[in-house]
Amino acid sequence: MKPRTLLAAVGLLGLLAVLAWQCRSLLTDPTVWPPDDYVEYWAAGRLQLAGADPYSPELLLPLERAAGRPTDEAVMMWNPPWTLPYVMPFGAMPARVGQLAWFLLGLAAILASVALLRATYATPETAPRFGIAAAVFVPVYLVLQAGQIGPLLLLGASGFAYFARRGQFAFAGVAAVLLSTKPHLAYLLWAAMLADALARRRVSMLAAGVGVGLVTALLPLLTNPHVYAQYFAAMRDHPPAEWVSLTLGTLLRVAFGSQHFGLQFVPVVLGLAWFAWHWWPRRRTWDWAAEVPTLLLVSFLTSPYGAWHFDLVLLLVVVLRRAGDPAAGRLRWAYFAMNVLMLAVNVSGATSVWFGWVAPAILLLDALPATRSVPAAARRMRAVPA
Repeated sequence: MKPRTLLAAVGLLGLLAVLAWQCRSLLTDPTVWPPDDYVEYWAAGRLQLAGADPYSPELLLPLERAAGRPTDEAVMMWNPPWTLPYVMPFGAMPARVGQLAWFLLGLAAILASVALLRATYATPETAPRFGIAAAVFVPVYLVLQAGQIGPLLLLGASGFAYFARRGQFAFAGVAAVLLSTKPHLAYLLWAAMLADALARRRVSMLAAGVGVGLVTALLPLLTNPHVYAQYFAAMRDHPPAEWVSLTLGTLLRVAFGSQHFGLQFVPVVLGLAWFAWHWWPRRRTWDWAAEVPTLLLVSFLTSPYGAWHFDLVLLLVVVLRRAGDPAAGRLRWAYFAMNVLMLAVNVSGATSVWFGWVAPAILLLDALPATRSVPAAARRMRAVPA
């Protein structure tokens, strides 16, 4: 064995030993990496498996405290019931084991997403940038630290773009189901899927997505037939009007009065108007892989509510699409500065709304002068028939 290979093997074994020790500490010491938002998914999954109400604060709170989250109020899972099939397997595990498994799932989803986006948007020249750009993107660490479900949304968006690029539209529709765990963050994607099915009579994407979506929506009823009524009751008692997230609608309510909840949907109207203007001239030549990042970015910017700092990980699709542009290298220092500022905001302990500038900054970086077309390698790909 060559000295360099031997040194690499020793280093890898040492790293694995450290990871094993940290896992042992995680399982035995609740003060090591205490759980954050992960407990909402674990506790909801556990209650759902028992046939109890996964949206009941009174039932969630003791479970979350027992899992190691010191809180006086229950951390609620506001995702719709069709999210429960993804979290129920973790609810069947002990809390600490589930926390580690949830983290590994999130990490694997992010790594898989980067690989899919690289395969979709990279050229041989730009491929090395993808891993670096993803490793620098601060929301990747924010979502893993919080134990949020964002990596699954990212995987859904990345898989959608990957399969659409290859003309495998049914698989693209299946991948989009993951985005339905927070449907408001991708509402323009749903509009585009419907418009594409009506305009081009290409229904495989929509049909596959609806079919798999119905399965995930019906599965929770097997253990808890009342789960949808429980969800709507929880939303009635704690409506989105109580949330303060980094959206333009929230800014309008701050400016004109928090009692005017309808103002939060003004950006949605603007987003739909933009989509109609954007879609119509492109309807016959619509390139899904090229358009997905833009749809996600505009959806995020105009989302009515529930766009938090850890949800920014979804915009890694936009960042890596841009990284695939050969002319985008000139923006690396601006991108680095944006992430340094995000890190500073996070370290300062500021609330989520202080990340409200990030999505507009990504929009600006994406719009700065450089080639905006699909990468050359992708353009040379054989056109996929409609």
